Amino acid sequence: MKIGYDAKRFFHNTSGLGNYSRDLVRILSDFFSDHQYLMFAKNSSQNAQKLLERHNIVFKKISPGKFGRQTQMGKDAQNEGCSIFHGLSGELPLRWNQKEIKKIVTIHDLIFLKYPQFYSFFDRHIHRWKFLNATRNADLVLAISEQTKQDLITYFKTPESKIRVIYQTCHTAFKQSFSAEEIEHTRERLGLPKRFILNVGSIEERKNIFSVVKALEGTDIHLVIVGKSTAYTQRIYKFIKQHKMGEQIHFLKNVNMLELAHIYRLAEVFIYPSLYEGFGIPIIEAIFSKTPVITSHLSCLPEAGGPHSLYIDPFNIEDIKSKILHLWGNPEEGKRRAEKSFRFVQKFHEKQIAEDLMHIYEEVLKL
Repeated sequence: MKIGYDAKRFFHNTSGLGNYSRDLVRILSDFFSDHQYLMFAKNSSQNAQKLLERHNIVFKKISPGKFGRQTQMGKDAQNEGCSIFHGLSGELPLRWNQKEIKKIVTIHDLIFLKYPQFYSFFDRHIHRWKFLNATRNADLVLAISEQTKQDLITYFKTPESKIRVIYQTCHTAFKQSFSAEEIEHTRERLGLPKRFILNVGSIEERKNIFSVVKALEGTDIHLVIVGKSTAYTQRIYKFIKQHKMGEQIHFLKNVNMLELAHIYRLAEVFIYPSLYEGFGIPIIEAIFSKTPVITSHLSCLPEAGGPHSLYIDPFNIEDIKSKILHLWGNPEEGKRRAEKSFRFVQKFHEKQIAEDLMHIYEEVLKL
């Protein structure tokens, strides 16, 4: 079977949608190596070079034409003999020919509808148009969580019978074993404190890390934040300066996957106080790393965190503070939760996700 993919994010996004795309194709290539996976894009990149070295993952340059991704890519997949076309990031091509092909689209979240204040007028309307068009024209829609499935039903009136939930996995780096020396070397090289809590993700309002900074005022607990800065970050910097917390809050960016995996292992607690997510990959990265998790009780985050993570009201600074202090002061409690969560997170292992996804590919061919 040949499966075609919209590979724009696969090649050109270094985080979120890019990681999802690369991990999905990688695990299918690993566990179902007899199929071909054709990656359609205007050009490739170094982000996925190692994957292109595999015999069953092939880059296909989109045919020339205006708006080629929308008007040429689908027809290219049909002409290459693909049985299925999978839009990995909420979009499908607009133009097709008469050749038979089944269409699947992954919808990650509808946050732009749930929290419109975090998006521009233009972005909200473009996202809505693209996602709505894709869900209507797809034979099946993949949601990355039960929360996203419910949002599709609520906002787009997508029939429940048309939606399948397939969870995500995370990069293999977070499932590796490392020596104590390797991990300690990363601590020393990056100048990390001996004990700290960790947050990973873009530093933006929806992710809500400012609330954690506020909760840590008056404590001696160090916070390490790994992520891309936005305009929102300036508000955090201002607060840190006003409250003389400069020695307590540490910002890191441009760390590679192995370094990040070491940082998760070094952290005492991982905290993810987001107001809303499609899934929450950093949570399972932390759990695979056997680091206890504190996260919001909202949206899909309990799906990712499972029954043994600690849940907060992300709007309540005192609740955030009390949960941090509880795990910080009780390391054995954190270790117990982390061990139980590690058993829970095996449901997000690669083999299971690959098998679930292939079953859906086989299902759509029968429609």
